[in-house]
Amino acid sequence: MRVLLAYSGGLDTSFLVAWLTREQGHEVTAATVDCGGFSATERVDIARRALELGAVRHEFIDAKSTLFDSVLRWLIAGNVRRGGVYPLCVGAERALSAELLAERAVEGGFDALAHGCTAAGNDQVRFEATLAVVAPDLQVLAPVRDLAPSREAQVAWLAERGLEVPGKQGRYSINAGLWGLTIGGGEPLNSHEPLPEDAWVWTRDGGGEARMTLTFAHGVPISIDGVDLDPVELIETLNRTGGALGCGRGYHLGDTVLGIKGRIGFEAPAATLLLDAHRELEKLVLTEEQRAWKDQLGEGYGRRLHQGLLHDPAMRDMEAFFASSQAAVCGRAHVAVRGGSVLVEGVESPYSLLAASDARYGERPSVHSNPAGAAYLGRILAEPARLARRAAGARAAASTRTLEVPSITGATR
Repeated sequence: MRVLLAYSGGLDTSFLVAWLTREQGHEVTAATVDCGGFSATERVDIARRALELGAVRHEFIDAKSTLFDSVLRWLIAGNVRRGGVYPLCVGAERALSAELLAERAVEGGFDALAHGCTAAGNDQVRFEATLAVVAPDLQVLAPVRDLAPSREAQVAWLAERGLEVPGKQGRYSINAGLWGLTIGGGEPLNSHEPLPEDAWVWTRDGGGEARMTLTFAHGVPISIDGVDLDPVELIETLNRTGGALGCGRGYHLGDTVLGIKGRIGFEAPAATLLLDAHRELEKLVLTEEQRAWKDQLGEGYGRRLHQGLLHDPAMRDMEAFFASSQAAVCGRAHVAVRGGSVLVEGVESPYSLLAASDARYGERPSVHSNPAGAAYLGRILAEPARLARRAAGARAAASTRTLEVPSITGATR
């Protein structure tokens, strides 16, 4: 059987290349979806290891631009942070990766698509949910989930056959992509211990201070300090520079797709800088109602994406709202980074609602305002509370009286 294997180069998928070829007799093509986070050296090592383990071919599927256009631009537009903290990082990629792999499997005439998701994580659900929509007739193999070999057993199986074991077999599970890096295992398995400094990757020993200006056009980041960059290059640049400043480090403790709690450390320098800057710029150009409704949709969008439901039609509806709301999100955000903390010091836009008003908060009202208007407005806004207090007073008075309730026993008609 010809099998296309979703190959990350880690232990689970390295084990699967060797196991599917040696134990099952399948012809395996290993495909790595590149959503960012790979160095040039890692790309070479991943391809080499796949072939040495038994794959007949290895290929990279470049998905970084597609990831931005299909997912990340909406995470920025929706200011999506799961639990108010986590910008989704690697989880944002999974549904798209599954879609691209399914397309490759169908176009290439493969008999099956295999993945290395375990039974203990979110990715198994994300893959299966996506494949059920985009390729319902494609056979899916998930031996690591279904047979549940332990990591120790996989290492031993490879070693017994003289096969290379991937080098990163420490206590942490590290996943990196364009939108950030996650660190699982070790201390994050409980709710209270912090990661040691040497467990961090992009922000390790980061520090110092810097200022930068980020420019947006219709909600899309387009330049850093006046230098125009395409979105992928801009994000990669901010990950490097922000990481060196120690920016974007955090922890997320939340609800998994499986219904249990989970905790990870994450490093998202670009996401942190862009989301902070974008949100502040929106405050300048959007009305309160636009932001209020968009915040609610952003929460829903992030939750559905976290669950692997990128292809739910409701996601297109929310994206349409986001696109409409971003028409005026054009301008610059001036950002300072100190000690890993991000401070948006100011924003400016040709669509500024602040500049459009002749009023100045705390200084002077609009020339069109009626001095008595504020008093009337205050009374109108307070009317529900006034009525509630009056009703509460009436209830309190009634409770002090003895109510005589006539008996109906023996009542006649």
